[in-house]
Amino acid sequence: MPTPSEGRPSEARARLLNTATRLFYAQGIHAVGIDRIVAEAQVTRATLYRHFPGKEDLVLAYLNEADRAMRGQADEAVTAGLPAAGTIRALSESIAHSIQSPGFRGCAFLNAAAEYPDPESPVHKAVLTHRQWFLETVTELLAKIQETGAEPAARHFVMMRDGAMAAGCLFDPALICETFLRGVERLLKVYAATDYSEPAESIAETGGRVADVADLSGADEVGEGAERP
Repeated sequence: MPTPSEGRPSEARARLLNTATRLFYAQGIHAVGIDRIVAEAQVTRATLYRHFPGKEDLVLAYLNEADRAMRGQADEAVTAGLPAAGTIRALSESIAHSIQSPGFRGCAFLNAAAEYPDPESPVHKAVLTHRQWFLETVTELLAKIQETGAEPAARHFVMMRDGAMAAGCLFDPALICETFLRGVERLLKVYAATDYSEPAESIAETGGRVADVADLSGADEVGEGAERP
């Protein structure tokens, strides 16, 4: 059994990481220095460097926690037992909820990428790893509706998500989320009715027809019936 003295370092690490997460997200990574993190976490520099050899290690730990949180959101949506289109909607609702949460400052990963533009930077690579996981997750869900064009449709979804995350801290978050969720719904309808690997012009033409049919019939759940078991 760990002694109290053995437990203290993990408590200090958690305090450091929680403090860094709060400050990095709210004010930017480069804007926050080690001295401030140490002071607000109420630890010594020696304690910080025992857990995080450098600031970059602390930044990577911060992004790892953000990645774990996002994976948790995705897992919660996936394990709810909904059809694939319903899972996409649930994930989208989760994203919209985060955009409307107090203190929202955009996507932690896009923010970090802006501060670490060098593609060889470990921080930049961590951002790309997270984004690749997210793209693959959405692609797998869309492939359960139909396999053809799943990745292009997933890229479309990620692009809408990125736009909502960027705009959500600049404009009325409720309006941004409404726009995002409408876009997701339209994407699901068009994706279920067309080959998303076709040129954009063909997809747009088919999408217009799908929208007309949906408006006339009042169908809100186009796409569920096309899902494969």
